[in-house]
Amino acid sequence: MYAIVEIAGQQFKVEKDQELFVHRLEGKEGSKVNFDNVLMTVDGSKIEVGAPAVKGVSVSAKIVEHLKGDKVIVFKKKRRKGYKVKNGHRQYLSKIQIESIGASKGTAKKAEPKAEETKAEAKPKAEKAAPKASTEKKAETAKKETKPKAEKKPAAKKPAAKKEATKKEDK
Repeated sequence: MYAIVEIAGQQFKVEKDQELFVHRLEGKEGSKVNFDNVLMTVDGSKIEVGAPAVKGVSVSAKIVEHLKGDKVIVFKKKRRKGYKVKNGHRQYLSKIQIESIGASKGTAKKAEPKAEETKAEAKPKAEKAAPKASTEKKAETAKKETKPKAEKKPAAKKPAAKKEATKKEDK
């Protein structure tokens, strides 16, 4: 069994007893952490995909240690300009070990009744909203019919005669 989990803004494929490095997590070494944002779980041929997260599933892990990653050198240069910049960076990381992937305690039981209640409440609301929409449409069409259309004014004649007269005078 494995799961796709979002941890500290990144997605990881995790399995039980797997150790991985993630961005620094809050908590002391040896403390336990739960991740509720599980995007997908796979158990044999059974696949659950969340929208956006799978409800009632969490991943528990233990923080093994806090450490710093390898140094990364960033060197910038523009040739023939005398411009050189050298910077280094070491990322703060946490090493975690996945302990279990499974249903979180109590959340699965609470989620099911809420879903049934919202479905029952949603039907009457939809029925009430429909008559309002039809009356609004009738009111809009009545307004359109009662408004008189603006009459178009005849377009002003262009002074073509003046242009011809000026051309004759130039000759």
